[in-house]
Amino acid sequence: MRNSADSTENQPNIRILLIDDDPKLCRLVTDYLKPLGFDVSSAHTGPEGLREALQGGYQAVILDCMLPGMDGFEVLRQLRRTSSVPVLMLTALGDESDRIVGLELGADDYLPKTFSTRELLARLRAVTRRSAITASAVAAQEAAAADQITVNGLWLDMAARRAALDGRPLLLTALEFDLLWCLARAPERVLSRDQLLQAISGRDYEVFDRSIDVHISALRRKLGDDPKKPKYIKTVRSAGYMLLREGEQ
Repeated sequence: MRNSADSTENQPNIRILLIDDDPKLCRLVTDYLKPLGFDVSSAHTGPEGLREALQGGYQAVILDCMLPGMDGFEVLRQLRRTSSVPVLMLTALGDESDRIVGLELGADDYLPKTFSTRELLARLRAVTRRSAITASAVAAQEAAAADQITVNGLWLDMAARRAALDGRPLLLTALEFDLLWCLARAPERVLSRDQLLQAISGRDYEVFDRSIDVHISALRRKLGDDPKKPKYIKTVRSAGYMLLREGEQ
């Protein structure tokens, strides 16, 4: 059986999953949290709770240790294989072993079954706040990583417009950097002069078809690349240029 609280008006609710076999406790928690901006769903067995938690969309899970069908520790163990949703364990009063096992399995916090509603609210807000901060940091790291390329010993950072070869900084002109960036985004793919021109168009460069060759030659000198036996930039006759992956010629 699954019970859901309605959304608080003009405010997106924090979705919470409560896994406990006591329907009365579930109703009390739901009634308390609903006016405070929480949308509480309930599951009353271990397997049911695990299925619901794995569907995602919850900002936190309140998980009882003792459940029919599958205990809370096994639910947590299986949940942690694929999910990092914050989990608040409910333990018997004074049962330190339950708390230790739960934390070792990946629980974020715990509460005794005799918890007060104010303590429940404080701990819920704490774990969801930490989770939001972590998610924000991960998103920032992923965004930064999307602006960086590493291939064949070359490292390029578009946001900082920096480049390095085997850890040694490369001093590139703005146009040289953009050309190298275009090639590095598509290693092993031949890019014609027209494609390179189009990729750097609108960047206030005075560049034309054959001048691409001049700038590629300058790039090769700075990379220490031999056009006859290229390690980095290969000329494909009548087609264009290609950045090689490591160990290819």
